[in-house]
Amino acid sequence: MSMNITYQLGKYQSDVDTGLQQLATDNILARIWEHDHTVWKSEPMEISNRLGWLRIAEVMRSEIGHMQTLKETLLTEGYTDVLLLGMGGSSLAPEVFSHTFKNTSGLRLQILDSTDPDMVRACEQNLDLSKTLCIVATKSGGTTETLSAFKYFYNRASKAVGKRKVGAQFVAITDPGSKLVDIAKQYKFREIFLNEPNIGGRYSALSFFGLLPATLCGVQLPRLIANASDMSAACGPQTQAQNNPAAVLGAVLGRFANSGMDKITFSASPAIADFPNWVEQLVAESTGKEGKGILPVVAEALGKPKAYGDDRLFVHIQVGDDPTHRGALKALADVGYPVVRIHLASIYDLGGQFLLWELATAVAGYFLQINPFDQPNVESAKALARQMVTAYTENGELPAGEETIPSAAALTEFLSQSNPGDYVALQAYLHPTPEVEAALTELRLEIRDTYKVATTLGFGPRFLHSTGQLHKGDRGNGLFIQLISDAAKDIPIPDEAGRAASAMSFDTLKKSQALGDAQALRDAERRVIVFPVGSAPAELILALRSQ
Repeated sequence: MSMNITYQLGKYQSDVDTGLQQLATDNILARIWEHDHTVWKSEPMEISNRLGWLRIAEVMRSEIGHMQTLKETLLTEGYTDVLLLGMGGSSLAPEVFSHTFKNTSGLRLQILDSTDPDMVRACEQNLDLSKTLCIVATKSGGTTETLSAFKYFYNRASKAVGKRKVGAQFVAITDPGSKLVDIAKQYKFREIFLNEPNIGGRYSALSFFGLLPATLCGVQLPRLIANASDMSAACGPQTQAQNNPAAVLGAVLGRFANSGMDKITFSASPAIADFPNWVEQLVAESTGKEGKGILPVVAEALGKPKAYGDDRLFVHIQVGDDPTHRGALKALADVGYPVVRIHLASIYDLGGQFLLWELATAVAGYFLQINPFDQPNVESAKALARQMVTAYTENGELPAGEETIPSAAALTEFLSQSNPGDYVALQAYLHPTPEVEAALTELRLEIRDTYKVATTLGFGPRFLHSTGQLHKGDRGNGLFIQLISDAAKDIPIPDEAGRAASAMSFDTLKKSQALGDAQALRDAERRVIVFPVGSAPAELILALRSQ
């Protein structure tokens, strides 16, 4: 296993050592590998049937040939692209693979995990649908965003290749018996990949959900899986806690969170810049519940020590000899901030990182005394979004939301509520163009430096399947800034694949989800402000800055 981890924990080391002794005394790692649900809760519900990820890498070895054959067949038939339609756990690992493994011998992989119509259109414009395989990926088979995208792209692909051939443009990844199985059969998909059902979405990176897209974009699966297997052996029950990478990392995460240091700021080498986005969902959705939570902070540029409060742990993941962030991390460690450095020899070491972080998150759940495999607050936003859709269907318009005219004064007044240990979440229901991302980055760094609070940025509705659970399930220390754009040009969602009739558009669905999430946050007594930013969002976002 070509990985090295160093910990600079300073005065916090003794607390972690106590945690490691607790893991050893309670035999926690062995019990996890034995699928003992009592590590976390007295009842097995949503635990015993969620531990299939522990050995999935070995299971998937036998599927390498099958997936490789599909890739070669597609290349022979002249396919050039793969479009993955999925959300959360179905899209984040594929995104890591597509952005990390470049110049490979596979197809180009593009991911759509949004209901923003401008993003849907931009995605389509990058593709020749006659040469594109669409992967419809959803564990439950009923994810609204994914099925809406499927219906739209089925109709568009049908126009490109004809109704008799269009089924061959699609494959499905789902659980046995899901609604998507029936859909795939009805529309004559090329293939259906049935995933191990005892795996939750955010733990599915090394299953079909992650590895099929990885194969198609040219990742060498035997090498990736071998690295995951090496990590599995290193983190196995036979390894004493103090020498077990997952036990040590999990103890750091869990013990720090219990001490109030509940925010992990991630940095990474440019070659693996997207990997922290996958970790963000894993940690946030697994730990943010029962009034507790660990907040992952990703893509927030490292600042000087004075920019931070005393609630931060820093984790840097480095590939090879890359020196990125070396000076900033040294400055943080020199003044006493705890810093964890994970050194990888190759990008293929990400195979082991998926397993390491999954197991460490499970260990952290033990210390937090929560179930790291359920997501009890996710349904609240979905239910409220459905209510908004029903109101639209009945009245022809969405209910009025509580909106504020965008201004620096309004934002300053809202942020004046912040306290030490809080965080600010930018929830951007926008098309993430370079201009929009640059404006949001400027805004979040100004907020961090002015108020000394952690900031996060999530594009909606994508973040609902990632950090949305934490937002409603943690201790209530977040301030939420919702930004909602109007579509430059809306797109109707077909009521049924293969038919043109439409009762709902993508822009309406997006705004229903935003309304539902804002109401769910208010129902959970969170602090929320909503800014409508029109069809030129970058300008209005910059206008929110105080400088």
